[in-house]
Amino acid sequence: MKYKTLEDIEAAEFLISPPGETLAETMEAKGINQPELATRMGRPLKTINEIIKGKAAITSETALQLERVLGIPANFWLERERNYQLELAEIKQAREMLEAKEWVALFPLKEMKQFGWIDFSDGVVEKVNQILTFFSVSDKDAYENYYSQSTYATAFRLSTAKKKNPYAVAAWLRQGELQAAQIKAPAFDAKAFKSALEKIKVLMANEPETFFNQLQEICLAAGVKVVHTPCLPNSPACGSTRWINDSPLVQLSNRYQRNDIFWFTFFHEAGHILLHGKKDIFIEGLEYTEEGLEKEKEADDFAIKWTLPPSQEREILAQPYLTVELVEAFAHKYTTLPALIMGRLAKQGVLHYSQGWTHGLFRKISFEDKV
Repeated sequence: MKYKTLEDIEAAEFLISPPGETLAETMEAKGINQPELATRMGRPLKTINEIIKGKAAITSETALQLERVLGIPANFWLERERNYQLELAEIKQAREMLEAKEWVALFPLKEMKQFGWIDFSDGVVEKVNQILTFFSVSDKDAYENYYSQSTYATAFRLSTAKKKNPYAVAAWLRQGELQAAQIKAPAFDAKAFKSALEKIKVLMANEPETFFNQLQEICLAAGVKVVHTPCLPNSPACGSTRWINDSPLVQLSNRYQRNDIFWFTFFHEAGHILLHGKKDIFIEGLEYTEEGLEKEKEADDFAIKWTLPPSQEREILAQPYLTVELVEAFAHKYTTLPALIMGRLAKQGVLHYSQGWTHGLFRKISFEDKV
């Protein structure tokens, strides 16, 4: 935006010149008054007066008439009119953006800039312009209308509980959409994706340093896009599944930065892809309807089946005593993650969560180099 402050806007409003002023200067130079020009052009005097005062635009027809009467090319008049109308629109929009100060403050601008999603210096107008560009909408009203009625509507059905900001959730979802747009995927193959989960389970159990890149590649081969999008303040989303242009997208925030939670969330999202419809959108951490809660349970059961089925959990719980060594042995036996077993046992009250950290089973997952 050219106009970033109120001073910029007011100066532009004072200096802006309609093409009618250029027409008046040309008429004066050629010694032609308004009645004579109107007669020569075959136009009402009122129309000529309105053009000179900037109340009426110079149309293509008018430009051609001016070319014949005044000898100045029609393109000149059309370009003059175009530039004038564009500048008028820029001034109007800059003023509207300036008035959106409270609205733009609803977004986590600092973090969005830190992650490189938007870029701005100080100034309300520039911030609003960056947000509108990021969301691909023309103005504040268009944002509210589109993002409260589209697939993003789920983000706007948040409760009013503290620390839940629908604008932060919408920004997180939008960034995932932009990331997904950069990935070219083959057609989704449900059978291939289900088969790929076997490879992913082995990947999870081994936890190589490049696990996320490998996870993306394995999923992409089956037509599933997987992206990591950093968590934003006041956005409870730790994962999301939705379909964009016939491609399923798994978006992970690594909100809790813990390996067992990350992997369980992934398999949970995979469950949504294989069990539920293309029109559904799931955002983990938000409230759901009764039907949504049922689908969430189905996705949880799917993740449990793939990470540590109830039969395996019962076998572990049947042990007279449990040690870290036993947990690791069972993880090896079942091709799963020791941290997942530890998390399940801690949830059952058999072990304490602190033991997972003390013995190095729980690991902090960082994506700082992958943002």
